[in-house]
Amino acid sequence: MHGVGGATAQSMLGDPRTERVTGDDIAGIHRRTDDLDAEDDPREPRDGPVREAYVWSNLTSGNGSRALWLVLLPFMVVNLAHWMRPAADARTRTARAYGVLVRLVALSLTVLLTAAICEVTLDLTAWQCAGNRACSSGKAWLGFMSSARDGWWSQPGRRLALAATVPAALTGLLWFLSHRTWSAYETQPPAPSAPDDGEPRTGGRPPLCLPGFWYGRRIVARLRAAHTAAALLTVAAVLTQAATRHDRAPGGGTALDATGWALVAALSAAGAFTLFTVCRRGRHETTPDGRTDRAAVRALPVAALALLALAAVHAAWSRPRWVSTGMLPGDRLFGAVGLAQILLVVLLAVVARRLHRAEPVERAPLAGLAGPVVATLACALGGLMTAGVAQRAADWLDGRATPGMGDGPIAGPPVVLSWQASAIPPLLAALLLPALHLAVRALRTRRELLRTVPGDYPGEEPDRARTGAIAGAVARAGLTDSAPWVAGTAAGLTLLLGGGALAGAWATGDVPGRAADGTSAAVESCAQTAQALGSWCVGLGFVLLLTWGRRAYRDPAARRTVGILWDVGTFWPRAAHPFAPPCYAERAVPDLTWRMRTWTERTGGRLVISGHSQGSVLAAAAVWQLDRGTRARVALLTHGSPLERLYGRWFPAYFGPAQLTALHHDLRCWRNLWRRTDPIGGPVRLPPAGSGADSARRVDRGPLKDPLAYGRTPEHPLPAPVLCHSRYQADPAFAEERSALLAELAAWIPAQDSSGRSSG
Repeated sequence: MHGVGGATAQSMLGDPRTERVTGDDIAGIHRRTDDLDAEDDPREPRDGPVREAYVWSNLTSGNGSRALWLVLLPFMVVNLAHWMRPAADARTRTARAYGVLVRLVALSLTVLLTAAICEVTLDLTAWQCAGNRACSSGKAWLGFMSSARDGWWSQPGRRLALAATVPAALTGLLWFLSHRTWSAYETQPPAPSAPDDGEPRTGGRPPLCLPGFWYGRRIVARLRAAHTAAALLTVAAVLTQAATRHDRAPGGGTALDATGWALVAALSAAGAFTLFTVCRRGRHETTPDGRTDRAAVRALPVAALALLALAAVHAAWSRPRWVSTGMLPGDRLFGAVGLAQILLVVLLAVVARRLHRAEPVERAPLAGLAGPVVATLACALGGLMTAGVAQRAADWLDGRATPGMGDGPIAGPPVVLSWQASAIPPLLAALLLPALHLAVRALRTRRELLRTVPGDYPGEEPDRARTGAIAGAVARAGLTDSAPWVAGTAAGLTLLLGGGALAGAWATGDVPGRAADGTSAAVESCAQTAQALGSWCVGLGFVLLLTWGRRAYRDPAARRTVGILWDVGTFWPRAAHPFAPPCYAERAVPDLTWRMRTWTERTGGRLVISGHSQGSVLAAAAVWQLDRGTRARVALLTHGSPLERLYGRWFPAYFGPAQLTALHHDLRCWRNLWRRTDPIGGPVRLPPAGSGADSARRVDRGPLKDPLAYGRTPEHPLPAPVLCHSRYQADPAFAEERSALLAELAAWIPAQDSSGRSSG
């Protein structure tokens, strides 16, 4: 099992001649050509175990267009918060409340980003720019609906109805992508349990043992319906609000006013039902849940689309006296969403803290507040994207003027978004301090290691450059353990500045850069500079995000750098947000489970499943899904594994010490190889299983030497590289532990007859 960087079957098996045994172009099992019929080949003895490679690179990578998934980064991050719940199985109701709050935060992100698209297309473009001759005159693509031409599309309601097709179409695209990936991943059937398997499948077992854990068909379908409806209802609400504001003014139409009230009532009822759908039910994991929801849930997006069509017809109805001035009342919507997110995150922190105090886990980051911190960062990403994109679009439409300053043809984005855009530069400046602290700490650690590294290689002549390279690798690898407090600092600053932006917008009712009574020129200039810098920072960040994403899919070195964060996010099923990137483990784990079970049943043999980096997490998840009889024939060999260092700390309810200890006891044997120079992998920190003769069954072996040789030796005539996270198979310890695991399994498993040769 390869890791994040991906690999080919040829490189994994060390043979240019390989063939796929089972699977497809997305993920498959490969063997050397000479080993295709190993189970039926009478040749004895073999020169070693039969090796297979599971290649799953295309589940997470592929062509560069997949980098567009990075646009949905806030959805992926909030989905991670669901799985970071503290481990407190006894607090069932509190755990359910945690899940409901995360789903509500996820729903608020859908509403926020949909409102941002509406702000750009409906407010800034169709309402403000098309309604102003100075703005629309230089834009030929806006000419047909410019108010200056007095055409059919020149009425404000019709312009808004036409512009509403853009956010509606993007919502449909997200629905399509979610449905397409759901059909390819979440609907993979899990391996059936053995008939004689008496092992309990619920209470007392780790959650990843549950047969329905990797089968998220129903929950994704339910959430997809609710989020699609919420996005369409948001667009309909913007249209209805704009039209009803005009109809309720003196001189508005009485009949249209009544129609508007009916639309408001219908939208409110549909919104309430959407909230009920999101809150009512979470994941069902004890059994594979293949049922479909009621017709009302399935019809929710259709009903929302019908309401959007009615809202568009209502807005497009002829109103000759309607003139678009100022901006649409978006401050209320963005302010309400921002305030709701702050309240939800605070409630989530309270619930998470109660869960952590009920069952504290050693080495859990941020005292159990990892989930709320990550949810805050997801909201921050959504807010920054919303404010920055709106401000950037306003800058582009306004020409040389500054949006909201009164010196241009358009009024600009809502005040709340201007304040949020102004908060971006201070946030980035504040985050430089933790980065500087980490750099100083790494240099200090490297300086201390310069004195101790030569002692690991006795008899070697010290070389300052060689020692510096090794010490630098160890110091950089240690920075990974600083991620919790960096994330906590970023979340705290985000919450503080986000709350300050909301308070500033509500207290002043004005954009931060506009002159007010008693405002000095210096303060006004600083505010305008912060607003402009925030706009450009988000625009530049958006371009860099896509560029970085494309490079990560094309360049293996870049993929190893950023891939671990992406692959951790897409490892977990979509339990909070249906528009998050798809979960590859819902395809990979059933693949591995089916292969291990069918092969051991057919041959009666034993096998060692070896996983590197993220592959070790997939291997452990697959072993958890095996029945007791199959698991007795399986040994686990992990190397460069983030099982405890990353997953055990950040996801304690699923990979915490209790769960990893249970896995250790369930398996006949497990070995884990790690290096101090590895920034991702580490020890699993488990005590020996049992006592007496079993007390030698320690999981961890390490730290392994890296590099294998300090200077030139007869075994290494050329300088040995510092491998860090790669090429664990090149270390002699790998072959030693694999042979030891097979021998240990052979001592437990009875000898096989000629009909079922034992191989692995």
